[in-house]
Amino acid sequence: MKHLIRTLIKLVKASPMESTILAALVLAVSYLALPLNADATVEKKAVSLEIAAMQNETKDYGAFPKSDVRGPSYTVTVQMSAYTSRVQETDDSPFITASGTHVRFGVVASNMFPIGTRIKIPTFYGDQIFVVEDRMNKRYFKNVDIWMDDLAEAKQFGRRNVSIEVYPNK
Repeated sequence: MKHLIRTLIKLVKASPMESTILAALVLAVSYLALPLNADATVEKKAVSLEIAAMQNETKDYGAFPKSDVRGPSYTVTVQMSAYTSRVQETDDSPFITASGTHVRFGVVASNMFPIGTRIKIPTFYGDQIFVVEDRMNKRYFKNVDIWMDDLAEAKQFGRRNVSIEVYPNK
């Protein structure tokens, strides 16, 4: 490298015209070595980063543990009965729960738990999770009413003392 610099200095001292031509030549070569469109290079890099980000979003990182893996907060014995969507058993909107959802299997009514409380009734339903989404008549407090779509099935269920597992709200 030192030799090249010494040669260039000698050339500049010897002939200013040759040094001007040499400078023009160096400038032309360096210009050709640069990318023609620097913006295109930056844009191409940005697109490749976006693609990498999208691929990262779709990567499988495994599964998070389920929140109901924990045990119940507590177990309590309550009076349990069943109800249907008959007007005689409900208000003037028999298919809409107090929380605003539509009745379905897995819905229970209770005044002793906050809306959204999850319970299990292991004696009758094993690991099936029920959610408190409805309310009962205010004279019932330590009661749980399970919604059923069949009146005969609800009557057969009757009223009984049942041990339930109560899980915390999510």
